[in-house]
Amino acid sequence: MASDETGDGVPTRRDYVKYGGALIGGGLFAGCTNGGSGGSNGSGGANGSSETQADTASSGSAGGTETGSGTNGTDGTTDGSGNAYSVTMAPMGEVSFEAVPKTVFTRLTHLAGMAFALGRGNDVNAMHAPDYYDALWNQFTPRLPGVSLDWSGLYSSWEPSKEKLYELDSDVHLADPASVFAVEGWNESDLAEIGENVAPWFGNQYSDTHATPPEAYQDRYRYYSLWDMFEKVAAVFQERERYRALSSIHSDLRDTIESELPATGERPTVALLGLSDLESIYAYKVSVPGFLVAHIRPLKPAETFGDDVSSGDTVDTETLLAADPEVVLALGGMHPDTDMPGIRSGLADDPVAADVTAVENDRVYAQGARYQGPILNLFQLEMSAKQLYPDRFGEWPTYEKGPYPEIPPNERLFDRERVARIITGEGTT
Repeated sequence: MASDETGDGVPTRRDYVKYGGALIGGGLFAGCTNGGSGGSNGSGGANGSSETQADTASSGSAGGTETGSGTNGTDGTTDGSGNAYSVTMAPMGEVSFEAVPKTVFTRLTHLAGMAFALGRGNDVNAMHAPDYYDALWNQFTPRLPGVSLDWSGLYSSWEPSKEKLYELDSDVHLADPASVFAVEGWNESDLAEIGENVAPWFGNQYSDTHATPPEAYQDRYRYYSLWDMFEKVAAVFQERERYRALSSIHSDLRDTIESELPATGERPTVALLGLSDLESIYAYKVSVPGFLVAHIRPLKPAETFGDDVSSGDTVDTETLLAADPEVVLALGGMHPDTDMPGIRSGLADDPVAADVTAVENDRVYAQGARYQGPILNLFQLEMSAKQLYPDRFGEWPTYEKGPYPEIPPNERLFDRERVARIITGEGTT
């Protein structure tokens, strides 16, 4: 299924996968100009990772409102032949497929994680910082019997080249065209060319924090929760049963958490921080909309930072002490290269940070990834519930290194074996 050309000329259009008429007819690329850098977040945060925030919130910043599944059209409808189907999501519009994609290009791991959840993790051929995220995701796979994942050595796609996309010859680009448009060197004709001659674009990045997309996309942009976006990605792969099974586990977990939350006045103030450098700490608010805090916002903690700090700002230890969180969550703390004991001792030895309540009370906890997919979202909901409310959900073990801790069966908030069977295709019940 390779393109006929990959050189300077315009390659032959692929026959088996194409954009729907609503996409081109709607003028997705019309009037666009190149602008901005590679998206909304770059590589800031703990340990050089590129993670950032979202889940189920209200309308966001300029450029769109958050929407649930099914609001943009009927997903997964066939043309009567039993093969062709279309899926609709902003900012692409309606995207048509004549076959289920096999090879998968991604940039950010919320979409790679969706492929993983649908049993397609090893079909991913590109992602941002693949070795970093391979190591981080594989801190969780040991708790999923029979599940394996290998993203090591993939093409690092934060700033993709058009030539490399031709070379990869993917069946779908799980990436937001608006965010690729913001990469230097890309324009509307490049995106349209790749979409027609290689494979469609299908992704949404700015739902992470409800950030404002490039101006050319604002009128057609919408924000999605993590799980509503997952439903649409599942439709791309014609994996509705897997989606429904995992969504049911997620709903049960959310119900368990909701039923056990303490009263508002009993919830701690929480700071989500990148702590690789105490001179320049990345601070993320925990109550903001967007899927980057989809594992924290449902726990309804008290926000520790005021209006003078925006999510993603860098702060110093004096600002941290002034906010004085009762719980600190360390981004990327579960990555194998992260020294959690060193982070805790660094805070305790700092003359200012040592007086932060969370540091004094030994409530500095490791976190995983912000650009989480559905599976990490389940683990991180459980993890965060135990970190914030140990008297309600059971103690979180003191974590220093290694894979996700082995939680006693009677203290687990979701069924790992059932999740593993869904991923491997052994059953959806």
